[in-house]
Amino acid sequence: MKSPKAMTIRLSQEQADELETVASVENKPISEVIRAAITEHIDARKQDEGFQQNLRERIERTQRLLK
Repeated sequence: MKSPKAMTIRLSQEQADELETVASVENKPISEVIRAAITEHIDARKQDEGFQQNLRERIERTQRLLK
C-alpha cells in the first residue's frame, strides 16, 4: 500500500461548520468523514455511464496525442 498523501482543501465557513457537526455527531475524525465522502463520490462516478463515456473519450484523445 502506498503511503498516505496529505492534501489541503479550502472550505467556506459554512461547509467547515457543517463538516465539524457531522463528524462530531458521528463521533469520527473530520479526516475520516472527508475520506468517506470522497470514496462515495468516486464510487458514484464509477457507476455513472455519462462520466464513464467522458473518461473513455478523454483516454482515447490522450492516446491519439501520444502517437
